[in-house]
Amino acid sequence: MDTNLVARLRELVELETPPGSAAHLTAGADLLTAWGTRALGREPRRVVVDGLPHLLWRAADQRVLLLGHFDTVWPAGTLRDWPFRVSGTVATGPGVCDMKSGIVQMLAALAEVPDPSRVGLLLTCDEESGSPTSRPLIEREARRSGAVLVGEPSDPDGALKVARKGGSAYRLTVHGRAAHAGVEPHRGVNAGVELAHQVLAVRRFADDALQTTVTPTALSAGTTSNTVPESATLAIDVRAWSTAELERVDRLIRALPARLDGARLTLDGGFNRHPLPIESSRELFALAQDAASDLGMAPLAGAWAPGASDANFTAAVGAATLDGLGGVGGGSHARSEYVDVSSMAPRARLLAGLVERLTHREPIGRTSAPAGARISTL
Repeated sequence: MDTNLVARLRELVELETPPGSAAHLTAGADLLTAWGTRALGREPRRVVVDGLPHLLWRAADQRVLLLGHFDTVWPAGTLRDWPFRVSGTVATGPGVCDMKSGIVQMLAALAEVPDPSRVGLLLTCDEESGSPTSRPLIEREARRSGAVLVGEPSDPDGALKVARKGGSAYRLTVHGRAAHAGVEPHRGVNAGVELAHQVLAVRRFADDALQTTVTPTALSAGTTSNTVPESATLAIDVRAWSTAELERVDRLIRALPARLDGARLTLDGGFNRHPLPIESSRELFALAQDAASDLGMAPLAGAWAPGASDANFTAAVGAATLDGLGGVGGGSHARSEYVDVSSMAPRARLLAGLVERLTHREPIGRTSAPAGARISTL
């Protein structure tokens, strides 16, 4: 176990970086600016969008881009009742796995690369919120990079993430008509009842055989207990392994009919992330396996991950992309979050070996962007 890496992990975890908090995220960016500049020997460009600071160390001939995020899902103050702790080789604490250990490992790997002049590093601070302000920056840098390596956590058994589901997000609003619930409920159009019909309807769009999930999540209706609800809202989360499946569900959701006379539906949202296909990672995964073999490590496995990450964006613009190069742990987004600190130094050496291979060869060929993929600009 490398005590220096553990100490750096402690410092980063104990500097809370909750979603959307500009003050906390700016403090995190300040710390990472110092660390990244020492590792790369050059200052970053700080890209501030809506008050949120993203850090970019750009390379002129960018053979490889290391990509990560320093925001977490945990609100400020979480450390008060859940502090960073190490027991044996297991560290726990908010963001320890997703993905502060990955950032520590990336910086340690860069420190081992003799010439990082062809390596770019992008650390964003809104991934846990869907990357609304960083997505254009991520896509632009991916398009000018020979390959993208993402420091999200591996599987608990150490498998790299060679494919990811894509996802869509929707907000369905029901417009009804208010009325007194006790005196004349018959004059109202109950948006809550209509919402119940829609919850049951969208659940039927899932496909268990294809592992396509369509999940009603946040919902609300009504204002007071004695009023027929005039409006109601429903959030819908869709995940699928293929763009075709996302398109199928999109068509069905957009064609939803209202069930109650007088009710009306409006829909916002749509595709958020196209899937990360295994074709985008195949060549990089083979290089990672070679690097692991040269280091005397156990053979690497590849995992298909149902969750999405910023790797979905980079693959969608045609960049060869490999994910899961961060901490070996689990429990992300839960109080059971942990990382195996004994794996941090070996994983940093693995990443360094992979980066070395990529900086001393011709860039990997571009892959095809999915049909209908949205290309952003900054």
